[in-house]
Amino acid sequence: MFITGRFFGLVLLGAVPILFTPSYSTVLWWMLAVLVLLTVDVVTAGKPLALEVTRLPVAPIRLGESTTSTLLVTNPGTRRFRGSLKDSWQPSAGAGSTTHRVDVPAGERRALTTTLRPTRRGDRLAVRLTIRRPGLLGLGGRQRSVSVGGSVRALPPFNSRKHLPSRLARLRQLDGRSAVRIRGQGTEFDSLRDYVEGDDVRSIDWRATARRRSVVVRTWQPERDRHIVLVLDTSRTSAARVGDAPRLDASMDAALLLAALASHAGDRVDLIAGDRRVRQRVVNASRSTLLNDLVNGMAPLEPALLEADWPLLSAEVTKISRHRALLVLLTALEPAAIEESLLAPLSVLAQRYRVVIASVADPGITAMIDEREDLRQVYDAAAAVRTGLLRDRTTAALGRLGVDVVTADPDSLPAALADHYLMLKSRGLL
Repeated sequence: MFITGRFFGLVLLGAVPILFTPSYSTVLWWMLAVLVLLTVDVVTAGKPLALEVTRLPVAPIRLGESTTSTLLVTNPGTRRFRGSLKDSWQPSAGAGSTTHRVDVPAGERRALTTTLRPTRRGDRLAVRLTIRRPGLLGLGGRQRSVSVGGSVRALPPFNSRKHLPSRLARLRQLDGRSAVRIRGQGTEFDSLRDYVEGDDVRSIDWRATARRRSVVVRTWQPERDRHIVLVLDTSRTSAARVGDAPRLDASMDAALLLAALASHAGDRVDLIAGDRRVRQRVVNASRSTLLNDLVNGMAPLEPALLEADWPLLSAEVTKISRHRALLVLLTALEPAAIEESLLAPLSVLAQRYRVVIASVADPGITAMIDEREDLRQVYDAAAAVRTGLLRDRTTAALGRLGVDVVTADPDSLPAALADHYLMLKSRGLL
C-alpha cells in the first residue's frame, strides 16, 4: 500500500469546513471520510503483480560508456493496467531516471528502458522492481517489490590503447618490414641485402658475397611465438589509490596494452590474477579473442585486504609454462612486502624466466619531497625521501637477481612497460 500527495491535500482541504464549524466532531468526521475514501481507493486499485516483467540481457560496456537496460512489461489480464514501475539498481550502476509510467492495455506488451552509466568497474546489479497501481481517485494504491535479475558488466576502460598505434609502428620495424640489423640470442634469419655503411661486419654472408661479387649482409627478425605470462597482484597493496583510481586499475591498463602489443607480435599471452588464492586465470586464449577474454576476466576483480601468497602464484606460473618465457609481475614496489614474501620465489623464477616487475609509482611522493614550507611538510618530505631510498635498495636487490623493474605513474606505466617489451624483443632477450 502507498499514499499519494492527493490524500494529504484532501486532509488539508478539511480546514475549510472546520472554519465554518470549528469543533472536534467536524475534524473526526472529515478524517473518517478521508480514510474511507482511501480504503475504497486501495481496495479497488487491483493487484500490482498483474504484470509479467522480464529483463533483456545487457551487453558489457567499457567503464565510462552508457547503455540501456530494457524491461518487457506484459499485461496478461483482462483489465487495463495504469501505474508506475521503479527499476532500482546499485548506486554505482549510474542509473538515470528509474521511475517509469506504465499504461498497458489488456493482452499487450510495452518496453521500458533505463539508462545506465556505471561509475565502477565490475558487475553492477539490479536490486528490485517496485510496481505501483493507484486507485481511481488517486489517493493511494497497492505496491509490491519483486526481484527481476539483471546486471551490467563494466569492463576496464583500456585508456592506454591510445599508445598502441605508435608501438605497433615500432613493432613493424622490428618485425622485418624494415631491416633489423641485429644478431643475438633469440633472433631468426629474415633476408639478404646489400651492405651499407654502418652495418655490423659480423652480419656479412660470405658465401652470398662470393656469389654476387658484392658485399651482402643477413638481416634478422625477432622470434615469434614467444610466451608472456602476466601476473596481476590483487592483494592489499593493489587497493591503494594513486590519483583517482586504485593501483589495481592502473596495472590492468598496463597489462592490456602489453597483451595487445604482444598479440600483434605473434606472441602468446596468459594471465593469472590473485592474492591468497587465484582469482582469475586466462590461459590459451586465441589471438583473435585475447583482449576480449582479458577485459572480461579482469572486470570483476577487486582488491582483497590480504597479503599475496607469492609461492602459490609462482607455482601457478610454472603450471602454465615450464619453458623460458617473459614473466611480468604487476605489483606494488613495496620494500617490506617484496622482502618478506616475493624475494625468495623470485630467486627461483629468475633462473627459469625473464622476469619484469611493473609497478605504479605515486607522484604524490615526489610532490611531498618538493614541499617544505612548514614543519609538517618537512617531516612529510623526510618520510618520502626514506621511502624512495628503501625502494631504490629493493630495486638494486631485484637487479642482482636479474629482475628488471619498470616503475612509472599510472598514466605513463602502460607505455613504459610496452617500451621495455619492445627493447627486450629488439635485443633478442625473450
